[in-house]
Amino acid sequence: MEEFYSLQGEGFYTGQAAYFLRIGGCDVGCRWCDVRESWNSCYFQPVPTDLIVDRAAKCPAGAVVVTGGEPMRYNLDRLCKGLKKNGIKTFLETSGTCPMSGIWDWICLSPKRECPPLKAILDLADELKIIIYDQTDFEWAEENASLSNPASRLYLQPEWSNRLTMMPMIVNYIKDHPKWKISLQSHKYIGIP
Repeated sequence: MEEFYSLQGEGFYTGQAAYFLRIGGCDVGCRWCDVRESWNSCYFQPVPTDLIVDRAAKCPAGAVVVTGGEPMRYNLDRLCKGLKKNGIKTFLETSGTCPMSGIWDWICLSPKRECPPLKAILDLADELKIIIYDQTDFEWAEENASLSNPASRLYLQPEWSNRLTMMPMIVNYIKDHPKWKISLQSHKYIGIP
């Protein structure tokens, strides 16, 4: 769908420079999605993998974040092998609805109620990031944390359009449950992609 160079805005690697690859197509369709134009992959022409790798290799960050849509709808083995041959670290952002492919240095799992994640992805996740839209999402967060890799870093992130309402609840929840940390969409606060 698109490629761009920016800073990671969310989660464990917030603030790190990275080359972003947004892959079109999504089977989840979150009600709060801020990239709905990514849902229908028919709108995007295929791009040769080698061309993507070449552009990413020219980026000084040495890190690529693959996001979507839902990137695991595609086999990303060739893409990751090409990036790795160029010494590039690979970071994945997924909802966990599809089987894993590719070679990843970091997997951020952001599961959605509409399409729960596969257990295999919960086991592999380095980071579990739950979007908090309303109070019921705290229960969803705990459910996924109990099933995920015990080494996963746990994040609660306010859904952007409802952040002012949910932020105080998230702060209080984390104070009562300190295994969690907050993730903010810092890229939106500072006005970068």
